[in-house]
Amino acid sequence: MNTLSIDVLNPASLTMLEELEKLQFISIHRGQRWKTPTMDFIGLVQKLRSQSRNVPTMEEITAEVEQQRSEMYAIASQSDKVNH
Repeated sequence: MNTLSIDVLNPASLTMLEELEKLQFISIHRGQRWKTPTMDFIGLVQKLRSQSRNVPTMEEITAEVEQQRSEMYAIASQSDKVNH
């Protein structure tokens, strides 16, 4: 199955697409724009940033991610030592 995003420019083409849907050649999902997970993530980040008074800088975000990764790897390393 392939997924496509189509902008209908002519209403007559929508009628043709609906006929194809009735014949079960295609499935139409109305009102949804096709998005990649990356686009969804970027949209979420932009929304959160627009609602915040203290928007962290990229350096602050990177430092926090690195700290969380270090803590996660330390915990994983300790559990590996216990399990072996």
